[in-house]
Amino acid sequence: MARLPSAERRRQLTEAAIRAMARDGVPRTTTRSIAAEAGVSLSVVHYCFDSKQQLIESVITTITGHYVTVVKEAIRPRNTLEDTVRVGFQAYWGHVRAHPDEHMLTYELTQYALRQPGFEPLARRQYELYAEAYTELIDQLRQSMGLRLRVPVPVLARYLAAMTDGLTLNFLVLGDESAWAGILDTVTAHIAGLVHDD
Repeated sequence: MARLPSAERRRQLTEAAIRAMARDGVPRTTTRSIAAEAGVSLSVVHYCFDSKQQLIESVITTITGHYVTVVKEAIRPRNTLEDTVRVGFQAYWGHVRAHPDEHMLTYELTQYALRQPGFEPLARRQYELYAEAYTELIDQLRQSMGLRLRVPVPVLARYLAAMTDGLTLNFLVLGDESAWAGILDTVTAHIAGLVHDD
C-alpha cells in the first residue's frame, strides 16, 4: 500500500465511505466495509478518523463540496440575472441527475444523525453548510453583477437552501424529468425577483 499524505488519505477514505453508504445505507456501512472499499487496512481508517462522527462530517462536507464546485464553476455573469441564475440551477440539477444516489444519501445522513444520540450536531452542521454555500454563491453574484438584495443575505441563503432541498427530494421521489423545465423557469423568475432590486 502506497503511503499518502494524511489529507489525501482522508479524502480517499471519505470518497470510499460515500460510495459504500450510497450503496449499502448509512447504518449498514462499517469502518471495515469502508476500508475494503478503499483497499486499505482497517487500521488506516482508525488512524485517519478518530470517530464515526468525524467520518460522517467529512462525508457531509465532501458531498456538499461536490455540487457546490459544479455550481460555482457554472455561475458566470450572463446577459441577465435570470440567465445567470438559470445556469447555476441547471448545473446543480445536472449533478442531481448524474448522482442521484449521492443526493439521496444526504437525506439519509440527516435522518441518521438526528436519530443517533450524540450525532445530532452533524445534521445541524449539514444544513449550516448548505446556507454557507448559498452565501458564497450570493456573494459571488453580488460582486460580479453589482446586485442589491431585497432580503438579508442570511435569510436568502437559508431560503434557497430549503427550496433546493425540497425540490431535490421531490425529484428523487417522483423522478419527473418532464416537469423540470417549468419548475426551473418558475424558480429562476422567483429568485431573480428576490435578489434583484429594480
